[in-house]
Amino acid sequence: MVSYHCQSDQQGFTLVELITVIMILGIVLIGVSGFITFGTRIFVDSSSVDQALSDSRFALQRMTRELRTAMPNSLRVTSGVGYQCIEFVPIVTASSYVILPFQDKPSNGTGRILADDNPTRVKADHRAYVYPLTPEEVYQAPSIVTKHGIVTGVTQNDSEINLTFATVGSQNIQFSEASAQKRIYFTHTPVSYCFSSVTQTLRRYKEYGFYALQPDPVQMGDGALLAGNIVNQQIGNDYPITLTPSTLVNNALIHLQPRFTVNGETIQYQHQVQVINVP
Repeated sequence: MVSYHCQSDQQGFTLVELITVIMILGIVLIGVSGFITFGTRIFVDSSSVDQALSDSRFALQRMTRELRTAMPNSLRVTSGVGYQCIEFVPIVTASSYVILPFQDKPSNGTGRILADDNPTRVKADHRAYVYPLTPEEVYQAPSIVTKHGIVTGVTQNDSEINLTFATVGSQNIQFSEASAQKRIYFTHTPVSYCFSSVTQTLRRYKEYGFYALQPDPVQMGDGALLAGNIVNQQIGNDYPITLTPSTLVNNALIHLQPRFTVNGETIQYQHQVQVINVP
C-alpha cells in the first residue's frame, strides 16, 4: 500500500498581520493628507494675501495718478459716520489765454486762448477756470462775476481758439480776477474717492455734478469698487486720508494711510501725494 503526502506551497497572512498593515497604511495616509491639506491652506492663504495687496496697490496707484491731475485748490475732504471722502476736479487740459472778459470791463461773453498740440481737447460743456483760490470758488454755482465759465462754443483760428461762454440770467459772465501767468484750466466734472468702514470698501465716484457742500456717497450714486477689506479707521483721528491745504509757499499735500485686512493680518500704507499745480 502506497501513501501520498501533499504539502501545499501557498502561504497567507494572518489576521493580526492584516490589521497591522492596515493600521500602518492608515497612519501614513493621515500624515500625507495632513501635509497636503497644510500645503493647500498655505497656498490659498498666500494667494488671498497677494490678491489683497495687488488690489490695494492698484487702488492707491490710481488715486495717486488722478490726484496729481487735480485742479489747484479743488481738493476737499469730508468725514461722516462710517466714511471718508476726498473730492477734486481733474484737469482735462490747460492753456494760456490771450483775452478774456474780466470784471469792470465790457463783456461779450467770448475769449481767446492759445491752441496747444491738441486743441480739440477743449469741448463745449467744459468749465473754464481762471485763478481759483479756494474750494468754494471751484464748486460754487455759475454767477455773472465768477472764477469759472461754462464753455458753449469752440472754434479754432490759426494758432488761437475762440471760446464762447454761457450766459447767466441772459447776462454775459465776467471773470473776477486775472491769472498772473495767464493760465486757464478746463475741466469736466468732479471725482471722489470714498473709504467706507461700513462696507469695508474703497469706491470711486464720478459724473455726479457740482455741489456747493461736499456730497456724501449716497448723493453721488453708485461708485466703482476699487478695493475691499478696509479696516475701520473712523475712530478718533485715525483716518485713511489727511489733507494739508496749499499755502503761498507750499503745494497741497495728501497723506494716505489706509489699512487693509486679510486672513486676520492688517496691512497699512503710508503714502504721500503732492499736487504741484498752481493757479
